[in-house]
Amino acid sequence: MKILILGASQVGVSIAEVLVAEDNDVTVVDINKHALIQLQNRLDIRTVAGNAAHPSVLLAAGAEDASLILAVTDNDEVNLVACQIAESQFSTPTRIARIRSSEYLENPQLFTGDAAFQVNVVISPEVIVRDHISRLIEFPGALQVLDFADGLVQLVGVRAVAGGALLNCKLSELKTLMPKIETRVAAIYRDQEIITPKSDTVIREGDEVFFVAAKEHIRRVMKQMRGKIDKTKRVFIAGGGNIGLSLAKELESKGYSVKLIEFNPARADEIADSVNSTVVLQGDAADANLLLQENIEGADVFCAVTEKDEINLLSANLAKRLGAKRVMALVNRPAFVDYLDHKDINNIISPRLATNGSVLAHIRRGDVVAVHSLRRGRAEAIEAIAHGDEKSSKVVGRGVRDIPFPPGTGVGAIVRNEEVIIPNIDTLIEAEDHVIIFMDNKACIKDVEALFHVSATFI
Repeated sequence: MKILILGASQVGVSIAEVLVAEDNDVTVVDINKHALIQLQNRLDIRTVAGNAAHPSVLLAAGAEDASLILAVTDNDEVNLVACQIAESQFSTPTRIARIRSSEYLENPQLFTGDAAFQVNVVISPEVIVRDHISRLIEFPGALQVLDFADGLVQLVGVRAVAGGALLNCKLSELKTLMPKIETRVAAIYRDQEIITPKSDTVIREGDEVFFVAAKEHIRRVMKQMRGKIDKTKRVFIAGGGNIGLSLAKELESKGYSVKLIEFNPARADEIADSVNSTVVLQGDAADANLLLQENIEGADVFCAVTEKDEINLLSANLAKRLGAKRVMALVNRPAFVDYLDHKDINNIISPRLATNGSVLAHIRRGDVVAVHSLRRGRAEAIEAIAHGDEKSSKVVGRGVRDIPFPPGTGVGAIVRNEEVIIPNIDTLIEAEDHVIIFMDNKACIKDVEALFHVSATFI
C-alpha cells in the first residue's frame, strides 16, 4: 500500500516504523529537513521537505496515486487543509487527520455532511491515551485493558498474585471455579517467556495473564486472579497539559477525588478555571515535600503525564516510595520503555503503542476494525469481521479448529448480534461475526488478514 505520512513528529515516526516493517510504500513529508534526513538514515522510506498543506508538496510526495494520507503534523489546521486538498485535487481514498484542539473534537458535525472537512477518520493521541489511562484506573491491578466490539468485549492483562483463587489452578478448572462466567485465557507470560494456554496449563504467581471476557464479567475474573481489589477513590495527576487536563475532567465526572499538579503558574490558573472539583496545585511533581504535604500516602493512583519522560519516571518512583498505592508514568521514548527497569512503576503508558493501533485498524487488509498492541508491541490483538459464505470465505461456516490459523494465534471471543460468545474448538463462525484474535507474534498478521479476505467470486 502506498501511504503518505504528513509530519515527522513522534506520532508520524512511530507509525512509519510499523508500516515500513509491514512492507508498505511510505513517504514522509515534513517542513524540517534535518528531521527527514535522520529518519531516512534509519528507515527505508522516501521523504519530501515542505509544507504538508501545499498542493505542490503533496504532488511531489506522490498524492496522485496514494491509497492513504495520514496527516499527523502538530498543527490541526495543516492536517485539515492537507486532507481537504488530498480529496479535492488528488481523490485520495482514505484521509486520516490528527486533531488536538477540543474546538474541533467537541464539534463532530464539522466532519459530517457535504460541507464538512474531508476527513475519513479523526485520531487524537491525547484522547486515546486519556481513555487508556482511565480504563487502567477503573480496573485496579490491570496491566492493560483493551476494548473490542464497541466495548462489549475486553481483553485484560493482569499479574497473578498470592491470594487469587485461580492461582496454581489448571485452565481446565476455570469453568468449575467460575461456573457463571464465560472467559478465555489468551496468553500467559512467565519470566519473559510466552506460554501457549492449554487445558493443563497452570497459572503461577507472577504470571502475566491476558484473558478475554464480556465487559460485565471483567471485575469478577480479576478478583479471582488477584484476590481482594481495593476500590480507587483518590487520584493524583502530575502535569496539566492536554492529557492531564482532559484526564482530570474525565475522572472528576466519574466521582473520583482528583488533585492535579502543574509547574507553570499561568497554566495552573487556566486549569483551575476550567475544572469543577479537581484541586489544582502549582508546583513541582517531583518535590517530596509537596507530595507529603498533600498526603500522597493516601493516594490510590499517582499518574505522571507531563511532557518530559524523565520527570514522569522520577515523580512516579518518588510517589511510590512515599506511599502511593499505584503509580503510572507516560513515557514517549521507546528506549526508556524497553530498556529501563520499571519495577516500582505499575503501568508504563506508551502513547506510541496506544496510537498506532488506531491507525493500523484503517490500514490492515481484510475487514479489521480494531488493532491493539500488547507486551510493548511484541504481540497483537485484532477484531476482524467475517464476510461472505462457505464458498467465498476461508472462515465462514467453519469451526474454529478447522481454520488454518498460524501457530501462536487463537480466537478469544466472537460477537454475534451484540451477543458475546466465548468459543470452543467446534464453534462455527458465521457471516458478519466480529472475531477477536490474539497473536503472540505480530509477524503472522498478514496470514491472519488473508483468512478474512473474501474471494473475488463473492458478490
